[in-house]
Formats: sequence, structure tokens, C-alpha cells
Amino acid sequence: MSQTPFSPIAGPAARPLPASAGAPAPPSSKDFATSHVPDLTPTAPPARVSPASALDVFVGDPNFMTSLARGLIVIQAFTQQHPQMTISQLSLRTGLSRAAVRRCLYTLSKLGFAGTDDGSRYTLRPRMLSLSHTFTASNTLATAAQPVLERMSATYHESFSVATLDGDDIVYIARSSGSGTSRVMSVDLHIGSRLPAYCTSMGRILLAWLSPDQIEHYLAHVVLTPHTTRTITSVEKLRGLLRSTRRNGFALCDQEYEVGLRSLAVPVYAPSGRAVATLNLSGNAPRLSVLEMQTRFLPPLRAAANELGVFLR
Repeated sequence: MSQTPFSPIAGPAARPLPASAGAPAPPSSKDFATSHVPDLTPTAPPARVSPASALDVFVGDPNFMTSLARGLIVIQAFTQQHPQMTISQLSLRTGLSRAAVRRCLYTLSKLGFAGTDDGSRYTLRPRMLSLSHTFTASNTLATAAQPVLERMSATYHESFSVATLDGDDIVYIARSSGSGTSRVMSVDLHIGSRLPAYCTSMGRILLAWLSPDQIEHYLAHVVLTPHTTRTITSVEKLRGLLRSTRRNGFALCDQEYEVGLRSLAVPVYAPSGRAVATLNLSGNAPRLSVLEMQTRFLPPLRAAANELGVFLR
């Protein structure tokens, strides 16, 4: 299973099940806490929008630095699945011209953030880590969360993470798996990893605490790609789950992003009452039942989230 691609995707919203198909009503808190019926409604294929074309909205803005934006697009094109690329490959992946990609790579190479060993394929250089370190060092929540997660991993021998919402994705800002913790996902998650919000427990939390207008805007454009047979692909059903998530104060996703992965998340509140981040537990579905997750792990998750909320005051 690959991570969510960096490029913005636009396309038609997923269609809800027709009434004749017998689509279930939005689940009650009891239904949500135990199980849900897999939704296999087909969705139209998304229309790909290149990162470069996403800059068109800024045309005419005298304060917008297009050259900087293009450089950031080139940086974001490198992923775990694409660590090395040629100028032509980067041009195709970003939608930028080869000349623009070449100038970006030239600048990044001169500054030590990128380079090439064979004169053809480019990679990011270790100096790029200084950018992520600057964020974690200056972010109060990320700095405070790491020792809390490490303490929980040492106590429960499970994987715990903190994430925030960035566009349609969640972004990990702190994570701890602890020694002896078995890997629960096929992808290697780390600080900075991105996953789709709609089919992850942390994403459901962050979406549920958006304003009603923000939720409707999200549901109007998100493409609900089915990652497994359990993935919710109905807009109406997702809307109902977001309501029950906010009502219950937690979200539980059962193998919606990856088969065998079960996760439980709670909100981290700012003093205003807004959920600015989310804390979760990820576990192996055959080993951790839904009941055990709620009875054993929900109380310590909420206690840790309250602890992190103190640092936001």
C-alpha cells in the first residue's frame, strides 16, 4: 500500500448509494462503535490536476512568488516510492516544464538541498532534514507530544501518533512505535507522512471538528477512493460518521485504509475548544478487537490528549 501522493487531486464527489440499493442510514454511536457495512458503491475516476496547474489560481497576485512555489513542488515530488528522478520524470510528475524543473534543481543543488551522482537522476540531500527539524523544534505540540507518545508505547507496547490536518490529508507530527512493537502497516510511517483523512481515524477526528461549511466543502470535492472493501465511499455515510464521531468524542476505523489495520483516535483541543490535532493508537486487527480498543485504550488516549492540550494554553 503506497502513501497518499503529494499532488492535489480534484474530481467529482463520490455518489451516495441510491435509495433502491437499500443504503443504511447514518449509524448510531453503538453501530459506529462495533461495525459497519462495507460500501462498494463505484465512484467515477478522479481527474488528475497537476501541481503546476494548481498555481494558476495565483496568477496576477503581485505578492505570490511563483519561482518559490515551483521549487517547493519539485521538492514535494520526491517520495519514498520515487526517491530518484530525472528532469523529464520530474517534469511529468509535477506538470512543470523541463526548463523550470532544471532551474529549480540547479538552485536546490547549489544550496545543498538536492543533487545528482550520475548527472541524470536527482535526489534530495540530507540538508533537507534541517527544514523538518526547524518545524518540530519550533512547534510546541510536536515537541511536547514525542515524550508522551514514547511513554505510552513503552507502557502498552503499541504504536501511537499525533497528526494535524493539511488540506485533504493528515500529516504526522509525532510518532512512537516503541521497542518490540510489531509493524502494523505495509508503509513506513514517520514524521511528515501523509494519509487520506476520510478513511483514517485521525482524519475522521479532524474532519468532524471542522465547521459545517468546511465539512460540506470537503465532501463536495473529495474523491473517496476505496483502499479496501471496507472503505466508506458514500458521501452520505461519511457525513453521518463524522456526526457520530463528534458526538462520541472518538473515531475508530476498522481496516478501511489497509487490511489488518485497526485504529482509534481522539481529539487534542486548543483552549478555544477547537480540535487542532489528534492522537491515535494503531494496532493489528486480528490481535486487538474493537471492544478491547475502546475499553482498554480509550481512557489513556483521552488522558494523554488532555495532557497535550495543556501545552496549547
